Amino acid sequence: MEQLKELIMKGNAKETVERVRKLLEGGSDPGGLLQEVMIPAMDEVGDLFQKGEYFVPEMLVAARAMQQGLTVLKPRLVASGIEPIGKVIIGTVKGDLHDIGKNLAVMALEGAGFEVIDLGTDVAPERFIDAIKEHKPQVIGMSALLTTTMLAMKDTIKAIEDAGIRGQIKIMIGGAPIRQEFCDEVGADFFAPDSTAGRNYARNVVTGEA
Repeated sequence: MEQLKELIMKGNAKETVERVRKLLEGGSDPGGLLQEVMIPAMDEVGDLFQKGEYFVPEMLVAARAMQQGLTVLKPRLVASGIEPIGKVIIGTVKGDLHDIGKNLAVMALEGAGFEVIDLGTDVAPERFIDAIKEHKPQVIGMSALLTTTMLAMKDTIKAIEDAGIRGQIKIMIGGAPIRQEFCDEVGADFFAPDSTAGRNYARNVVTGEA
């Protein structure tokens, strides 16, 4: 199992998939693989990123290896009746087509055991609202890369308030131009400076610590 952790951390997607298959064929518990090996691997990657020892390319390849491993693991998790730890809706706001930061957040959240509904890019407030009503998440995440599009976060939060569903969810925002002051100004609950911080906040929400 330690080998699987190392493969994920090094971003070796092909061998990660093969190792997960072999472990499952050998009788390993799918829930145990996820909780005791794969999630800790991504936790360690996130810690290294926050310490400045890993950078975005290393994060991306590790997250992709994790995702590839999860594609093999997920059917077995479902068959075992193992539920996601929570649900997050995420999207890049209206007018913004950038998705690298959002994709990193998706990978980090999925790697932590969340079900993630990825709305993609250029997401209008109405789509966020419809998704909240349909999927009933605990958290929604909004991303923006441009100073011109980050203002759409304010419009989206206002629309969610007007729809009467603001109290049902926690809202986290992130992206290159976002700062804590802007988060406070638009009424979001959390500013995520990176995908690891966003993952940790979502965990705290579902455990009642946030």
